[in-house]
Amino acid sequence: MNRITSPEHCVKTILVRPAPGDRTRAILEVGPLRIPAAIGRSGRTSRKREGDGATPIATMPLLSGFARGDRLSLPKTSLPMKRIRPSMLWCDEPKHPSYNRPVNAPFRPSHEELARKDELYDICLVLDWNVTSRRRNAGSAIFFHLIRPGYEPTAGCVAIARRDMLRILPYLRRGTVVRVL
Repeated sequence: MNRITSPEHCVKTILVRPAPGDRTRAILEVGPLRIPAAIGRSGRTSRKREGDGATPIATMPLLSGFARGDRLSLPKTSLPMKRIRPSMLWCDEPKHPSYNRPVNAPFRPSHEELARKDELYDICLVLDWNVTSRRRNAGSAIFFHLIRPGYEPTAGCVAIARRDMLRILPYLRRGTVVRVL
């Protein structure tokens, strides 16, 4: 997996298997690679709700991504990527019409900042959880992003180390499926 030579070299499915002994850890299967990951602080759930801290047990296609161009060169990938600007936010207020959608500052309802001070969203891929077909309170901002030191749990996302993300990103495309088991 050193470079993309043709579309058939793109990864079709990433499996997210629970790691033994820790409900907040997982192992990603990306082709022949096995990559350690963190998942939600509440583990996994088949009944995802806003704010529950769990990663949905689901099959979620990748839609697009964001990257901090001020911190790294935009990675080469077939996945549609946007450079994060300081005004970029993601609405996580279930009662708002822009629930689980990108919005711009200033924005008073509850939201996630995409231009975070930490490095978690330096590369942030949008999973199709409650995005193309939204339901209020069914969970928002479920991303595939970078890990905190020590593989600390996420708020419901899937997170891996920067070096692993940079290694697999060239093989991802819109529609690559992230399947949490």
